[in-house]
Amino acid sequence: MNISNTFIERPIATSLIMAGIMLVGMAAYPLLPVAPLPQVDFPTVQVSAQLPGASPETMASSVTQPLERQFGQIPGVTQMTSSSTLGNSAITVQFDLSRNIDGAAQDIQTAINAAGGQLPKNLPSPPTYRKVNPADSPILILALTSDALPLTQVDDYAENVLAQHISQISGVAQVTIGGQQKPAVRIQLDPAKVASLGLSLEDVRAVLVNATTDSPKGTIDAPTRTFTIYDNDQELEAAPWNDVIVAYKNGAPVRVRDIGQAVDGPENIKLAAWANGKPAILLPVFKQPGANVIATVDLIKNALPQLRAAIPPVVKIDVLSDRTQTIRASVADVQFTLMLTIGLVVMVIFLFLRSLWATAIPSVSVPLALVGTCGLMYVLGYSLDNLSLMALTIAVGFVVDDAIVMLENIHRHIEDGLSPMEAAIKGAGEIGFTIISISLSLVAVFIPLLLMGGIIGRLFREFAVTVTMTILVSAVVSLTLTPMMCSRFMRSERQVRHGRLYRLSERGFDALLAGYRRSLDVALRHHRTTFAVFIATLAATSYLFVAIPKGFFPQQDTGLIIGTTEAAQDISFAEMVRRQRVLGDIVSKDPAVATVWWGLASSTIGEDLFRVAVVWIAAGQIGNAAG
Repeated sequence: MNISNTFIERPIATSLIMAGIMLVGMAAYPLLPVAPLPQVDFPTVQVSAQLPGASPETMASSVTQPLERQFGQIPGVTQMTSSSTLGNSAITVQFDLSRNIDGAAQDIQTAINAAGGQLPKNLPSPPTYRKVNPADSPILILALTSDALPLTQVDDYAENVLAQHISQISGVAQVTIGGQQKPAVRIQLDPAKVASLGLSLEDVRAVLVNATTDSPKGTIDAPTRTFTIYDNDQELEAAPWNDVIVAYKNGAPVRVRDIGQAVDGPENIKLAAWANGKPAILLPVFKQPGANVIATVDLIKNALPQLRAAIPPVVKIDVLSDRTQTIRASVADVQFTLMLTIGLVVMVIFLFLRSLWATAIPSVSVPLALVGTCGLMYVLGYSLDNLSLMALTIAVGFVVDDAIVMLENIHRHIEDGLSPMEAAIKGAGEIGFTIISISLSLVAVFIPLLLMGGIIGRLFREFAVTVTMTILVSAVVSLTLTPMMCSRFMRSERQVRHGRLYRLSERGFDALLAGYRRSLDVALRHHRTTFAVFIATLAATSYLFVAIPKGFFPQQDTGLIIGTTEAAQDISFAEMVRRQRVLGDIVSKDPAVATVWWGLASSTIGEDLFRVAVVWIAAGQIGNAAG
């Protein structure tokens, strides 16, 4: 059966079908997400629990361990890590890639409920969980600095204005706060004065908690009206707290000012961030799965003028890190390589066929196959990334093979004296099954990649499917459009008088053929030496395969340096302050340092556990900041 016969006899219908494929692909191409690599979501759930005032040891033994025992019984858990700090516990549970993230989250909630009886009764709230992707990194980091306002006010604008608006932008999944400086009132007590009055710190704490509670006051009912009493008991500034009565001794009130003082400050003094040598509040922005990272960053940058207008002018917003710069450069480079590949393929076809129509007919199959593949990629939810673009690049050489095979067979019949229509029908009927078998054999090469499991399989599956779709689309084009165009545009070249360029290229091919004949004669006369060279090449290849460095992906320099230091728990407070000042000196003196983000966690043994994570970005370079 001649598959191509129907399309050869209906050129308008065939042209419209191909035009439809082209338009669908062109419409889908701008809608494809852009990413550095294919989207691979690890089924990962992060559980958090808080017990204010508890030491890391207490959190580990009374909160983290009961939860871990329950999580360990969930099927499909591949990795579980935990971190217990002052008053906080964080457990990250990673599941097998085949697990559904929603089902895994339900199992986590069931395990949390099962561990409820073993957790401390004074937990302010039950442990919470959220679904995360540990492979995600911030696509954009904004830094807020101010020379006139304290960081507590800058943090207020960052959390309540900027983070809220940025979170509503299409493609943004989450906006976190780095170096958070929530405004708070800190009461500094003199333990000696508290003890001299016969009070304990717990007594003072209980009174202070009740003093700032915003509770309902009730109503006043009158014969004709009802009044709701409204009075906010919360004290939001430090000065009124000095007058708060904490106890009565000998008939006289004991106020906060009698045993200490109230000061305005941040909620957590052990967090800080710097940008360009100045104290700052950082806003790392994360994208939604499958979102176009470049389009998302562009939307955020376009919204920055409106966001700057919504906050005081003294608060400056700077783009500290833009991950899309490396992504844009990488994708643009691969796209250029793709276009260069198409151009080289067309030039090689013209060099050997030396005919305008003989070059144009197979060349049409290249953009049609690639653009049609873009439409299929959109249907499957794939993205434009380094692997999918690489698949399209290497598929350029495959897609012209089918068209050239069809063209050569039809051209052979035209040279034998048949008309272009008769030659197209006969040649397509002879070569159609061959094209199908060639395409299926190429697709079979990628079956192992399609069946590969694990993270490697997830990454390269998109690559294999993209190449497969391109080959299949090219086969369809070669069986439909190529023979139809041959029947309309191909002519016999027996009576054509060729020009000087044609005769020059013909002499070049004859010289190349003669050189190959001479080299083949030498190889056949010295067959022992030829076989020895083959064996040596095979041995060298085997050795180099073993000796060559191996890795997951090639190393890429993005201009980012991350350094982490840890110290023992018995470090003195003076040493902790000294190291803090050293970090500040690094930021202020070294012009190459753009960002430092550090944190301290206190222990309950009177000393301080000094943990500091330093993240800096070399000036003018690209990178991601995290702490």
